[in-house]
Amino acid sequence: MVALAFFSALFATASVGVPSVLIVPMSKDLGWSIGEIAAPTGLRLALFGLSAPFAGGLMLKYGPRRMVGLSGFVLIIGLIISILTTEKWHLWLGMGILLGIGPGLTAMQLSSVIASRWFSDRQGLVIGLMTGATATGTLIFMPLAATISDLYGWRAAMAIPTIGSVISIILFYFFAWDRPEHINIPRLGETEVGLAPEPYNENFIVLSFNALFIGMRTKLFWILALTFMICGISSFGLTQAHIVPFCGDLGVPFAAAAWLLAVIGVADLIGTTGSGWLSDRYDNRWLLTIYYGFRGVSLVWLVSSNPSYAALTIFAVIYGLDFIATVPPTVKLTIGKFGREIGPAIFGWIFASHHVAAGLMTVAAGVSRDFIGSYVPSFLFAGITCFLAAASFYFVKSRDLKPNI
Repeated sequence: MVALAFFSALFATASVGVPSVLIVPMSKDLGWSIGEIAAPTGLRLALFGLSAPFAGGLMLKYGPRRMVGLSGFVLIIGLIISILTTEKWHLWLGMGILLGIGPGLTAMQLSSVIASRWFSDRQGLVIGLMTGATATGTLIFMPLAATISDLYGWRAAMAIPTIGSVISIILFYFFAWDRPEHINIPRLGETEVGLAPEPYNENFIVLSFNALFIGMRTKLFWILALTFMICGISSFGLTQAHIVPFCGDLGVPFAAAAWLLAVIGVADLIGTTGSGWLSDRYDNRWLLTIYYGFRGVSLVWLVSSNPSYAALTIFAVIYGLDFIATVPPTVKLTIGKFGREIGPAIFGWIFASHHVAAGLMTVAAGVSRDFIGSYVPSFLFAGITCFLAAASFYFVKSRDLKPNI
């Protein structure tokens, strides 16, 4: 299950990330400004996040297997429209709407649902591994896409997520199961096969909003949602769409800048998996304090210096290790507070804040770059907000972590 989910997430999120590295060649080919192309990218990120709460309700009602199938159908249609783009409305529909909603129907919900349903032990490690696939899929294919774009055009580069998504979705749909009880095996860490809960009969929208209302009654939910919003601002909102143009402002060639995204992606897989391992062993509040503080320092340093390509590579490794290392402890705190069934659905709303903020940051950074001619204010803003996120966990007390019975 973990392997099937890993590859499904890897290629689904590649469809979110690969178009971002193609902003410059698309701008040259179609004659549109970076800001005009970054705007649908911002919408894509926002819809990717906004779909997550409803993905939580849909997975409760229909299970991950059918949801991966539905997600894949929407995703493939979006990729086809994106490849055929000639008008701005094509860009908004394909790369903006469908490539946001399609992957968003599973998003990070898939990792939290599988970890909570299939694992009693090592949940954090599993979440870290599968979450790493989400961010790594967004970033790691970017240099290959940039190379293909240079040789054959940006449309050919879109074949990477298209082919990978088709294969991984077919494998998941035909070989995955919704729960271990359905194949009569116990959850990892348990010795007896549990009883599967009764099917949910409520409308998935009702299930999703019930989860939101349960979460809103607790202080922990608000702190996690606000800090995860800052995580989105300082990760996907900056690097996915703007690290390549930022490097271009420093004189770094397009293909070389795209390779930095691959470095971030590989480092993220290591860092987020390691974060999952740590979240099984240490206080998740203090892990998040360290992660946000560390990220803030790296972003402020980046725009306070005049980095060489070697320094940018070192930044990519350090920043990549912390790119979304925040996810495993955030999911662990959510499931620990709200339980294995409703917890992933509540995390869907927390995740929505992450990508809505990332989408807004993507648009704002692009518009700022067009008007000011510099990314420095955007990176400084993201770094400062990370310090605020780090400080906020001082207000999360042990009593706030007690299960919500």
